[in-house]
Amino acid sequence: MSRIVAIDFGTKRSGIAVTDPMKIIASGLCTVPTSELMDYLKNYIKNEAVECIVFGLPKQMNNQDSQSEVHIKEFVTTLQKEMPSMKIERQDERFTSKMAFDTMIASGLKKEKRKDKALIDEISATIILQDYLNKK
Repeated sequence: MSRIVAIDFGTKRSGIAVTDPMKIIASGLCTVPTSELMDYLKNYIKNEAVECIVFGLPKQMNNQDSQSEVHIKEFVTTLQKEMPSMKIERQDERFTSKMAFDTMIASGLKKEKRKDKALIDEISATIILQDYLNKK
């Protein structure tokens, strides 16, 4: 059985989440420097069956693309060249960082841990992936 991977893409680091093999539950996997994301994905896909990669789609409140969309599109284009058979989907990611921070508070994380931007990115990727699964 294969998995679905989601990416909360950032210019410095990217949060990664993955489903269980039955594609029911999204879980945070890790956060990697974006400069290492392609190598990380290639290695992960060598070791795990992945049927789809979901990237967050950053939109502003007026439904226009945010500034980071340019960087995401560049990465996706490169990824499609590197892995032409990989299915790539997009999922609205509005408010995921806020939801991730609220989740950290609700789970009782100490203030110092809530400042961990890498953890916020990983939780955001998890929210993106769970939203994608719920949509399906």
